[in-house]
Amino acid sequence: MTNHDDAAAVRPLTLAWVSRHLEAGERIVRTHVLYGGITAEMRRLTIGTREGGTRDLVLRTFVDPFYVERAEDWLSREAGALTLLAGTGVPAPGLVAVDPTAARCEYPSLLMTHLAGRPVLDDAGVETRVPLLARQLVAIHALRPAERPREYVTLTTADTVVVPKGAHAAAWAAAIDVIRKPAPPYEGRFLHRDFQPGNVLFDVPPSSPAGARMTGVADWAATSWGPADLDVAHCSTNLALLHGPGWGQRFAEAYEEAGGVLAGAASERLYWRVRDALACSEEVQLVARSWREAGRTELTARVVEERLDAYVTALMDALG
Repeated sequence: MTNHDDAAAVRPLTLAWVSRHLEAGERIVRTHVLYGGITAEMRRLTIGTREGGTRDLVLRTFVDPFYVERAEDWLSREAGALTLLAGTGVPAPGLVAVDPTAARCEYPSLLMTHLAGRPVLDDAGVETRVPLLARQLVAIHALRPAERPREYVTLTTADTVVVPKGAHAAAWAAAIDVIRKPAPPYEGRFLHRDFQPGNVLFDVPPSSPAGARMTGVADWAATSWGPADLDVAHCSTNLALLHGPGWGQRFAEAYEEAGGVLAGAASERLYWRVRDALACSEEVQLVARSWREAGRTELTARVVEERLDAYVTALMDALG
């Protein structure tokens, strides 16, 4: 009998599908909810082996109707990315099985190997983790796949930006004007497209946050081809909201220190950073909730909005 640590057990058809992809004599002995995600349910599955030991797998399942509509594309892209990343040296999960159309499972699902470590969202040790994040992103951007993923997409427009209550009106108006302009020219790179602290795993010694060691990068469902600045901008926004606006700029500096190349003109770099920050304005509630579930209980939607306002204002002030 399977023991479930989470109240909502893995659904029967999905359990049967997972079981078909286990080794002979193996069985699922426990499931555990992984918090912090927004679009899908994530669970760690503990597998009992024939020798009496255990190993872990991770199951991603899209159940929200809004995201189920997009699941086939996302899961197919993630499966392709995990296949591509095998053997590259980038610490990504290994693909075990995928059912992007829910042909076998109740909902679209992907099964992958489990990586050691956990996302670390605490302020303690951030100065050590930022250079590690930057070096890993440079390595991802250096990949040259035989078949490129699809071109990046941006859904945010000047008309969909959500200006926080009490925000610096002039700074936001200027920022919105920035993204009314066409995107700058760029040299394409292999993008993770959601590279941020919630998708990077670390092993952190309990007594020494500064001794953090990166163990993996998860969530490759949005893999794309586009400007390196876009990935850097996304991680910068997340760091600014998690730890304070200054960490957004610090990450961009760390990326260049690690050998990464950003757009040559300051106005071009600003375009991508502003675009990502404004895109975040549409998801503040979801982002804040996921961080609170992961342990940052003080990060209410209002706190995150205030940090986003400070970050956008700092970006526009830097423009002069």
